Amino acid sequence: MLVAKGDTLYSISSRHGLAVADVAAWNGLPRPYTIYPGQRLRLYPGSGRVAQQAPPRGANPPLRAGTPRTGTPRTTTPPPAPVVATPPRSGFPWGWPADGTLISRFVAAEPTRQGIDIGGAGGAPVRAAADGTVVYSGSGLVGYGELVIIKHSEAWLSAYGHNRKRLVNEGQVVKAGEQIAEMGRSGATRDMLHFEIRYNGKPVDPLFYLPAR
Repeated sequence: MLVAKGDTLYSISSRHGLAVADVAAWNGLPRPYTIYPGQRLRLYPGSGRVAQQAPPRGANPPLRAGTPRTGTPRTTTPPPAPVVATPPRSGFPWGWPADGTLISRFVAAEPTRQGIDIGGAGGAPVRAAADGTVVYSGSGLVGYGELVIIKHSEAWLSAYGHNRKRLVNEGQVVKAGEQIAEMGRSGATRDMLHFEIRYNGKPVDPLFYLPAR
């Protein structure tokens, strides 16, 4: 389902009779369970695991620890090699949303580092990283200050937080490189831009997509 303006993970879970923790787990959402308008959420388990079937009547019972089956040699299966995830391709180019110094990088396992932070001067221009439509412009998401969110396709969003001033409204179409805000420190301890890229609602490392500089 698509998240609408005003939705929270708690309200969506309640409407569908689901546990908040389950919905968060199915979508890989860390606390405090922040979701965005236009984000697509999964309302069912997506692990792909197949439930084990009960053995047919008359089959040997399952083994218990300490009771190896007689006549059957025990073999050790090596663990599978780890799979290295390949970042998904967006299909369109990205540009840096602000000038300044990279002061914090993306860390997948840390809820407070789901994007990058770019330090700069208050009032410096914050620009759209790609063409899209503004789906959120406000200060209602805790921890992001004055925030702008742009939807680039059904799967891709970008977020721009801690602004001093927002210059675009919801529903507005913007072009890559167009100024959408002024850098600030709303919800932060210094002037900076917090920038996120999300694919199907899940944060990805922006440095995989931004050009080298």
